[in-house]
Amino acid sequence: MKKILVIGAGGQIGSELVLALRHRFGADAVIASDVKENCPDVLEGGAYAQLDILDREKVRKYIIEESVNEVYLLAALLSATAEKNPDFAWKLNMEGLFTILDLAKEGYLKKVFWPSSIAVFGPTTPRVNTPQYTVMEPSTVYGISKQAGERWCEYYFNKFNVDVRSIRYPGLISYTSLPGGGTTDYAVDIFYKAKKDGRYDCFLSADTQLPMMYMEDAIRASIELMEAPKESVKIRSSYNLSGCSFTPKQIAEKINKHLPDFKISYSPDFRQAIADSWPMSIDDSHAREDWNWKEEFNEEKIVEIMLNNVNPELV
Repeated sequence: MKKILVIGAGGQIGSELVLALRHRFGADAVIASDVKENCPDVLEGGAYAQLDILDREKVRKYIIEESVNEVYLLAALLSATAEKNPDFAWKLNMEGLFTILDLAKEGYLKKVFWPSSIAVFGPTTPRVNTPQYTVMEPSTVYGISKQAGERWCEYYFNKFNVDVRSIRYPGLISYTSLPGGGTTDYAVDIFYKAKKDGRYDCFLSADTQLPMMYMEDAIRASIELMEAPKESVKIRSSYNLSGCSFTPKQIAEKINKHLPDFKISYSPDFRQAIADSWPMSIDDSHAREDWNWKEEFNEEKIVEIMLNNVNPELV
């Protein structure tokens, strides 16, 4: 029987992932967990456990006693937040991964999903159509931890046959949760401010192009990768994944088609240097070939959905 634990379920990805997994496998098969004491309202349709991924013994005990056999490990500090607290970011992003990989090595878990990020790339990486295999010299603690995590995932697969699967997420866009401290947060925040104030001051420059993806595509990709036959998963570090790429100026122009009076201004801050070290577009041909990945949402669809659904009162 499949029993899935989502660690970090209260975050931007986690809440939607839990709901999608419950829809597919049933509420009884999916446990949501987060460091927060109380279950988020959106996740009340199934089991919830308060777990701190840094409490290794408690996490181990829970997974073993509850006979969990699949884990989606989402707990992490994202790029911009991690730069403000690098020691803790490294600790959180790495120690939790070892706890879960070791449980899989010992036979308690059949499969592990651990997300990586385009942050693994750096200023020396080819930025246009960034290939799966390329120079990786990340310049942020988040990127460094994700690159190290990729290497450890591959090592545990090769050395101990741990069935760990991973995606390098681009910037993710969703209306169901607020931004979580990432460099691509503008692509969510802009829709809230457009509807609430009719203007937005962007922390990136007008022509900063970055890879983006609608959350529904990212969730579907994660589940499709986890459900793919083991022999189809040929990359055990992390798969490149792409949806679309755009700049703040381009997305603002598309918003203007729906809200003609919307205005955007630009005040680049420390996140600009992070964005300038990341890819502008991604080559995800390996994911398309190995497990038939294909995105469903383009820029026009994303803008329409976000403007129709964001609640400006949340910000």
